[in-house]
Amino acid sequence: MAADATLTAEGSARSAELTEYTGDGVGDTAPEFTGISNWINSDPLTMGQLRGKVVLLDFWTYTCVNCIRTMPYLRKWQAKYADHGLAIIGVHAPEFEFEKVTENVVRAVGEFGLGYPHAQDNDFGTWRAYRNQFWPAKYLVDAGGIVRYYHFGEGGYGETEEQIRELLTEAGYDVSGIAVSNDAGPSPDPQAYGLTAQDRQTRELYGGYHRNYSDRGLYIAHAEYYEATDAVTAYRDPGDHINNVMYLEGPWLNGPEAIKHGRETEAFEDHIALMFLARTVNAVVAYEDGAEPYEVEVTLEGRALTEAEAGPDVIVDGGRSYFVVNQPRMYNVVSLPSYDDGELTLSAKSPDFALFAFTFGAYDGIQ
Repeated sequence: MAADATLTAEGSARSAELTEYTGDGVGDTAPEFTGISNWINSDPLTMGQLRGKVVLLDFWTYTCVNCIRTMPYLRKWQAKYADHGLAIIGVHAPEFEFEKVTENVVRAVGEFGLGYPHAQDNDFGTWRAYRNQFWPAKYLVDAGGIVRYYHFGEGGYGETEEQIRELLTEAGYDVSGIAVSNDAGPSPDPQAYGLTAQDRQTRELYGGYHRNYSDRGLYIAHAEYYEATDAVTAYRDPGDHINNVMYLEGPWLNGPEAIKHGRETEAFEDHIALMFLARTVNAVVAYEDGAEPYEVEVTLEGRALTEAEAGPDVIVDGGRSYFVVNQPRMYNVVSLPSYDDGELTLSAKSPDFALFAFTFGAYDGIQ
């Protein structure tokens, strides 16, 4: 039986404007893998080859914080049930162009400890076959190849595991000796559920104009941003910030996927700023292979972060707080002791600095 999607104020699923409606396909024969550009941790697979196993398809992309938060549960299910008839297949459907690069995905798969097979769905062929619309999205396929369950976004871990066990038992696998986890997943701070947009957790913010011109857009506070595309414009930060938008200081190029620093500087005088409500702040930042790594300076309330406020990717040293960009990925830059508001700036001297997205969290101790 299908479960309803669970979408909360935490931002449980990142949506994509690639299909007209969200599919589930429960009761239908699972579509074959379609248009896969590469396989990781496996030779090419077909759904036909997986008959007799219960298959968990996980649609994800490696800079998606919502996907990252589900990974501990995927690793646990792999460890518990892989020898008892469960086959987890990651379907990596990229949100940004750099996520199409196989080497980047291979590195992410290794760093996240995802030892099961992954299909690179760069052209969204399999995504469309399932009529999917979210990262992450999980589809359970029974041993006969029929879609029996789906879940969009974070959460629902107990329900998903129960569905896994039910389908494994139905297929003749004995899971009676495997303990069921009672971990329902973390709960966001209740303050994340504000009554108005200005009171609740900051929404995901995109730098590129592809999303800024959509109905989800207006992520940039400056009218000049919207006057021309692919243009370097000099911005002035007005200094009076509200939740849910970004502010720019200095010259920036508004590209299709990112807002990119428009010059090289001697100091950190140009910045991206925002007022946020959250416990954690993450930044998706670009890096070109072979380029010089560069530093992004981070300030909170106009000062360096303390060790207690810094995310795991931030270095706090000599009165500064910064992170070093040497991979195109998501960087965890702020991790506050509790849910709070704050004025954040990111600055870099390098013209390579490109901000794709900010994401936010209200969970205790995780991104």
